[in-house]
Amino acid sequence: MAMKNNQIKSALIRFSAGDKVFYTIIEVYLVIILLIVFIPMWSTITLSFRSNTFIGSNLEGMFLPPWKWDPAAYKALLSNRGFLNAFVNSCKIFFMGVAASLFLTIPLAYVLSVKTLPGRKPLTVLVLIPYLFNVGLIPTYLVITGFGLTNKLVSIFLPGAIGTYNCLIMRGFFEGIPDELKESARIDGAAEWYVLLRIILPLSKPIIMTIGLYYGVSFWNDFFNAMLYINDNSLQPLPILLRNILVSSGLGDILEVNAFGDAPIQAIKAASVFMAAIPMIAAYPFIQKYFTKGTLLGSVKG
Repeated sequence: MAMKNNQIKSALIRFSAGDKVFYTIIEVYLVIILLIVFIPMWSTITLSFRSNTFIGSNLEGMFLPPWKWDPAAYKALLSNRGFLNAFVNSCKIFFMGVAASLFLTIPLAYVLSVKTLPGRKPLTVLVLIPYLFNVGLIPTYLVITGFGLTNKLVSIFLPGAIGTYNCLIMRGFFEGIPDELKESARIDGAAEWYVLLRIILPLSKPIIMTIGLYYGVSFWNDFFNAMLYINDNSLQPLPILLRNILVSSGLGDILEVNAFGDAPIQAIKAASVFMAAIPMIAAYPFIQKYFTKGTLLGSVKG
């Protein structure tokens, strides 16, 4: 034990003055970034618990004591059928979108990772073309409406079901898996789908979770596609409802906000924003251990 402590002390002594300054600057920078992220979040949380009897500036509200917090805004949101319906629609878009995107991206990434595939380079170029040259809004809109997908939740996640960047990252991860594992299965007569399902996917949990997170965040926050293709109020997702709340209260139009009862308008706005962020905040800690490994390995190989 004493020897181990001496080794630690000797390692610390080897740090030069320049190293200490460098690490001090890094620590200060990280603290500043933490404050930039934490202060707006804390302000939103305290604002969401304000009551009608509280009078004060935003700065004073940030130090609102917990015994004065009023959950009226959250009760109003959770008891409002429109908010619950929008939340359920966003959950449907999230799960269906992630499942469809992974179902399409995984086979394509695996095909591109097979080095002996005839025409592999031209196929990669075809995949890259939409990434480098966007087809534009009007052609996409005509395709969606031509297939009769308007006022359907599938129209929100289908246009971005395969992300070229995500596909290339996943391809790089698949290429990093030792070829010996794949070749041994092929020699034994295994088909490519068997190699993918039984050998590749069990080893690819980090990249699947990482890419699934990328897709999930994109679909959960998608506002533009929902605004274009969803006209039915019963199908509107959470970003559209949040936009209606924020814009209507900002313009003095209280029709949208009145549906949430007597809770303060500012508290309703803050509570709705915070509740919309909770699912992604809750999901990230469970995926974090896969996130760095999947992204780094896929990026290095890709």
